[in-house]
Amino acid sequence: MSEFLEAMQEAADILSGKLDPARAHHPPPAVDVRATRRKQKLTQEAFARRYGFTVGAVRDWEQGRYQPDQAARAYLLVIDREPEAVQRALNAAAA
Repeated sequence: MSEFLEAMQEAADILSGKLDPARAHHPPPAVDVRATRRKQKLTQEAFARRYGFTVGAVRDWEQGRYQPDQAARAYLLVIDREPEAVQRALNAAAA
């Protein structure tokens, strides 16, 4: 139980700015969704369906109307670099 309380105190200290996180990961400021999708030879519809996006979001990102938020950029980075690992994880989650 003391490990849990220590972890909670550490989280509170990080949130309050008293302590820096051990490491921080920042997704890239922009991603090329079209290039990521084309690398996998998928249509917008197939890409959206495979990775859980809406087709409208993929279209908006590719046409520059909107930028993916920070979480989506991180996910898209992993999709771009390790699409097979993402697919395995999604398949396991669905089973």
